[in-house]
Amino acid sequence: MSSSNLPSYFPAEWKFGTDGIRGPVESKMNPLFMVKLGWAAGKILKENGIDGILIGKDTRISGYMIESALESGFISAGIDVTLVGPMPTPGVAHLAKSTHQAGVVISASHNTFSDNGIKFFTKEGFKFDFKLEKKIEKALLEESSVVESSKLGKANRLVDAQERYIEFCKSTSSNLDLSGLSLVLDCANGANYSIAPKVFSDLGAEVISISTSPDGTNINEKCGSTHPENLKKSVLSNKADLGIAFDGDGDRLLFVDKQGKELDGDDLLYVLIARSVSENSIEPYKGIVGTLMTNKSLELFLNKEGIEFHRTDVGDKYILRALKERNWILGGEPSGHIICLDHTTTGDALIASLKLLESLKGLNFDISKVLSSFNKLPQKLISFEVNDAHKVIMNSSVRSEVSNLEKKLGEKGRVLIRPSGTEDLIRVMVEASSKELADNFAEELAEYINKVA
Repeated sequence: MSSSNLPSYFPAEWKFGTDGIRGPVESKMNPLFMVKLGWAAGKILKENGIDGILIGKDTRISGYMIESALESGFISAGIDVTLVGPMPTPGVAHLAKSTHQAGVVISASHNTFSDNGIKFFTKEGFKFDFKLEKKIEKALLEESSVVESSKLGKANRLVDAQERYIEFCKSTSSNLDLSGLSLVLDCANGANYSIAPKVFSDLGAEVISISTSPDGTNINEKCGSTHPENLKKSVLSNKADLGIAFDGDGDRLLFVDKQGKELDGDDLLYVLIARSVSENSIEPYKGIVGTLMTNKSLELFLNKEGIEFHRTDVGDKYILRALKERNWILGGEPSGHIICLDHTTTGDALIASLKLLESLKGLNFDISKVLSSFNKLPQKLISFEVNDAHKVIMNSSVRSEVSNLEKKLGEKGRVLIRPSGTEDLIRVMVEASSKELADNFAEELAEYINKVA
């Protein structure tokens, strides 16, 4: 089979993207393709000496269908399957590592329920690298086969999967006592709906939970880290100390302080580092990894403290790669993916939240006291559809326009245009010394690109 003669059930975009494979259920994530994907991944795992895989999922209604299809594909390739049910993405990574088998998560993260996706993990708990993904893509082009009956895989269920992950999360901050903390949790009607409230209440917090009633179609629906309006209202109405929102698969987070102010990933990284500096325990943070979207003010703060800073492309897989290459332990991006590599192998919103609360314990969890000295440069981000984002970005006139704006901003700002890694969009970001300047330049550039495109 060649890539130019694919079966009808293959989606138009069937290769791995920035974060696994993701798209509409009716087309890209259709069950026939999922069976083939399970078989192809199983074949490659077998060749690498792996005989078992965990399958976890978020709360989307399509998860049942995709889970069954992947299960069939894996079993046909001779791979044993362990089903763990609803489980945050980092929970599957942890369980894969602790049980010495591969893992796959069925989730489209912060997307609406009509999308779904898959993310693979190695038996060490890390996302599949580029080379492994390419091997699976090559196997997808082969004719499917079934191992002889005696070598077919088997299926079982890990009945205490959630309990294992809950205990692991608590163990990362074993001395943390949250007694006296009033905390609102927005679980996005997603994979953390039953796990997160249990973790924080076990540690003594007074927990007020919202968006914890998934029905298969309400995941991320006007809730979670991408829609924090309800979280803000709940924090203010309950006079809570803090609010934390997760996304659908539990690998990214957003904090809201007691005044209802949103705090993104840059704010949270600053809190972790600044508290370590103030307590003279900065030694572990030899360097920090951010992305092209990380606010320049964080970079300037790190430079002042003598801490190295490295930017990567947007995406937690790139942050992780840079951390491993440099033997550093902390990185993240404004969207709320924070990797604490001393405890986890991937972005974990629960564990990052616990580390943040641990750092704030001495301040009675008043996060605003830390952030009062962190003045971020205003950013304006505009996302819109174009026919070919990569072609637009390489357009000479667009690049010239970007260069002109950069000269106007000088050292007090940045301009960035990039394709979305998960959607058919181009993103324009301008960072400047004032909100007005950032807004004007971003709108000016977006209007220019639309004319050219």
